[in-house]
Amino acid sequence: MKPLLLIDVDGPLNPYAAQPQRRPAGYTTHRMRPTGWTEGKPLRVWLNPGHGAELTELSRWYELVWATTWKDEANDWIGPHLGLPRLPYVDWPQMHGRAPRGTFWKTQYVLDHAAGRPFAWIDDDITAADREYVETYHPGHALLRSVDARTGLTGADFDALADWAAALA
Repeated sequence: MKPLLLIDVDGPLNPYAAQPQRRPAGYTTHRMRPTGWTEGKPLRVWLNPGHGAELTELSRWYELVWATTWKDEANDWIGPHLGLPRLPYVDWPQMHGRAPRGTFWKTQYVLDHAAGRPFAWIDDDITAADREYVETYHPGHALLRSVDARTGLTGADFDALADWAAALA
């Protein structure tokens, strides 16, 4: 069974923290109205079409899973712009709630979703507390890759993900 690759959208795929009026090189601008975004201008999302090919290549090693507050809507709003098929997603029981031991609110649910399977997780909110929590409570292999929300995923991130999965195989 392949390890999971848990993919956050905002930060890794959409470098929302980049300078507001300067789209990062290689990215295209999309205007979106996901559920809950009903007033004002549509949400500006920057996506790099090359990330779809990189993620597709990683699917040789991983089972790709959305791990984003977009939940299943990532399949409607994000995936098509990247050329990705519909992916399973983590259906958070509670978003933005209290988290154990100072961890990011997603961390406990990531472990529940992984259910002991090896996984890699890319997110912009991963901290040392999350790594410690995963090391303590997850029996399988795990790679937590923190991505800078100003730059999004880089070649180094994709290389690290590929290398980690290859070492497991």
